[in-house]
This record gives sequence, C-alpha cells and structure tokens, in this order.
Amino acid sequence: MVEANKYEAVIGLEIHAQLATNSKLFCGDATRFGAAPNTHISPITMGHPGTLPKTNKKAVEYAIKMGIACESTIEENNYFARKNYFYPDLPKGYQISQHTTPICVGGKVAIQLNGQSSYVQLNRIHLEEDAGKSIHDISPTDTCIDLNRAGTALIEIVTEPCIHSAEEAFQYVTEVRKLVRWLGICDGNMEEGSLRCDANISIRPMGTNTLGTKVEVKNLNSIRNIKKAIEFEIERLTALVEAGETIIQQTRSFDANNDTTFAIRDKEDANDYRYFPDPDLAPFQLTEGYINTIKASIPALPNQLKKEWKNTLGLSDYDIEQITENKEEAAFFSNWIQTTSHYKSVVNWILGPIREYLNETGLTYTQLNTSFIQLNEILNLVESNQLSFANATGKVFKGIVGTNKSALQFAQEQQLIQNNSTDAINQWVEQVLNAHPEKVAAYKNGKKGLMGVFIGEVKKISKGQADPKKTTQILEEKLV
Repeated sequence: MVEANKYEAVIGLEIHAQLATNSKLFCGDATRFGAAPNTHISPITMGHPGTLPKTNKKAVEYAIKMGIACESTIEENNYFARKNYFYPDLPKGYQISQHTTPICVGGKVAIQLNGQSSYVQLNRIHLEEDAGKSIHDISPTDTCIDLNRAGTALIEIVTEPCIHSAEEAFQYVTEVRKLVRWLGICDGNMEEGSLRCDANISIRPMGTNTLGTKVEVKNLNSIRNIKKAIEFEIERLTALVEAGETIIQQTRSFDANNDTTFAIRDKEDANDYRYFPDPDLAPFQLTEGYINTIKASIPALPNQLKKEWKNTLGLSDYDIEQITENKEEAAFFSNWIQTTSHYKSVVNWILGPIREYLNETGLTYTQLNTSFIQLNEILNLVESNQLSFANATGKVFKGIVGTNKSALQFAQEQQLIQNNSTDAINQWVEQVLNAHPEKVAAYKNGKKGLMGVFIGEVKKISKGQADPKKTTQILEEKLV
C-alpha cells in the first residue's frame, strides 16, 4: 500500500477542438459530419501538385475568440508551418500547423475544484488542420481511409503541466467544452470527434520540482474516459516506481471496455518534425482594430454572469452553475429576470418544468412559444398560494403554452384555483376525519404517516382546490 501524498501527478492536456466553420481550413470543402466517405474532398484536400491553399478567415476569427475568452495574448504576426510527420490519412505527407507563432499565447481557464475557484494555465492555442480517418474494422486485411475530415480547421489548446489530479483534468475539460459551445466556435461533440484530448502524465515525489518521465494517452473522446485514463495511468506509474522499474516514455491508448490503457509505441525524447514556413501560404497580420472588433462580438461569458448574478440576485453557487451550463438557457433566464423579482422561482422553473418540457418536445428555448407575462402570472399565482406548484407545472404551464390564454383564465376554467377559506377547508377536513375514525385513532396512536392519507382525501373531495399548507395546518390542529 503506497502512503498517501508520496507522489504528485503532473498532467498537461492538449485539446483539439474542431472549429464550426462551413469549410475546411485551407479550401472550400464542406465539413459536415456523417457524409459518405471521401465525398468532402478536392484536389487541395488530396494534396495534388500545383494546388494552392487559402486560409479560412472565419477559422482565424474563431481562434481569436477562444484566445480572448481565455485571456491569452493575441499574436498579431502569424504564419503557418509544415509539420513533416507521416499521417497515413493526410495525403500531402505533412500537416499544416502553427509552430513558433501560435495565434494565442498563454491564458487561463477558471475551474471549480472541491468548492474552490482556481485556474488552469495555458501555454498556447494554435490553428492547424486535422488529419483524415483510418478505419481498421471494415476489412480483415486492409485499412480504409476516409479523407472527409482531412484539412478540417482545428484549434489545439495546450495547457502547462500544471494539473495534478484526474478530477482537476475532468473539471478543466468540462469548462473548455462549455466555453467553445458558449462562443459558438465548436459543437463540443466528443462522440463525433469534434473535441478530442491527449493527456501527458507523469509522477514525481511530492515536494520535488523535477518532472518525471511522461506517457501520452492519445485521442480520448469523452470526459469520463479522460478521467478514467488519468486515474489508471497514475496508479500504473506509481506501481512501476514502487517496484523499482523504469518508466518508458510511451504513446498509449485507452480501452473503454475495461478502463485501462495500453501501449501503442515507444516515443523518443524529441521528435524532429522539421518545421518550416509553408511557402504556399502567405503570413497574415492581425490589426488591433480587427482584434477589438472580434472582442466586442463576444457575449458575456459564464464566469462574468456568475459573478454578476451572485452579487445582484443572491442565488446559490449551485443555482448559478446550473443556469450558466447552457448559453441559450442563460439568455432565457437573463431575459426573464428583467420582468420579475422572483429570481429563485425563475431558477426552479427553468431547472425543473421548463427543462422537462423542452426535453419532452424536442424544442429549444427560442422555440418556446410562451410569453414572460404568462410565466410571471403562473409564478404570482403560486407565490400567492392560489395555485399549487404541481398544478402550475403539470396542467397550467402545459395548457397555456402556444395559446394566448392567461394562467388565471386557464386555472379558473380547469377549477384549479386553490380555496384558502378556513371555513371551507374546515368542512372538508371534518368530512374526511368523520369518514375514517379508525385511521384517526391509528394516527393518534403513533402512525403519523397517515397524515398523507388525510391530505390526499381532502384534496380528493375538494377536487384539488384545498390549499395544501392550510389543510395540513388544520389537520394537525384537529388530530392533537
């Protein structure tokens, strides 16, 4: 058994995010997922001699957006380089990437870890093209190549080796995925390969600064797998060191069937990619004015909204985290709270019945055909105890969506308005208690769970109109 805190894990992550451009980084080929193999290709994607690439301006804009959101320094003078590394599914024989001048330098991503705010420091964010896809499970003897993805625009987001646990890595990738979706620059769909992660992992004795021999786990395609792979590698590396064995610098892959990793190849200390500026692509310069224009187009980011809403609305950290998970949901919340002061009730409605309704119908917030006037009327009826929350969510809300009816009108038509009259509720309670003398005796002898039965019976004979709170109060007074 290894003593706790004997070793410290040191982790660096490289996230590849496919940019949501309509065409590839250096040509007009489409980027839509799911097309038949080798249909989104052209002579440029195929690397034919004499073809000339042209930089996708939208991809550059998206990279700058991510850099600004991460508080990176935006490099004004940029060029692309050829990275000479053999990819069997990249016909040119080299990859076009950025080397000495990444478009975004430094930066940080805020995360929540164990209830505390912290930052993961970035080394760089750079632009590069994706490779195609090698498929090994169609033919028993051949590898099939699909070049639809070859040349697709990526940003690679590289951290410093500053992460020290699988949980911290999990939180970081979760935040990056939220951020790229919020900015609208990547759909973050890890199952389709739009967001992929490589993890560099090493361990060292606690309290030392020298980095240990690292292993790299490639192409992790879910946040769960990232966490599982890192946990497994930390345990594996620790066991090797404790057994006196030498850690080999390797590239490894993750087996999701048993949550383990396996070696693909040993890796040298340094790779000679023989980078040199791509002679077919002109360098590009970014002006301060252009960068500021992009900055002005970026919406309020989750962390800005969290601070603002925590200070002005008095909401809990949990509520704020939930509401800022989704940009469209946050916008709906932001618009709604301009029309009411029942902030906590708005949160409860969005996280509960409205999310449930949208999931059931497949609609989005922009397609939700109801007004804030209608929603606020429902809130006010519930707040004033004229309408039960159950009836408000289960009947009234669903009944008025897509109509011009007011909540009060609908609730009255359906006889859902609660009766707060003490006299009326007294009569209903008396009827129930007189009809069930044996249950009254049992309750007084200690079977307190029967209170729910009494409340249910009052609800039944009042046709749901008895105020539950007042009903409970009167029952408790009469059952002493």
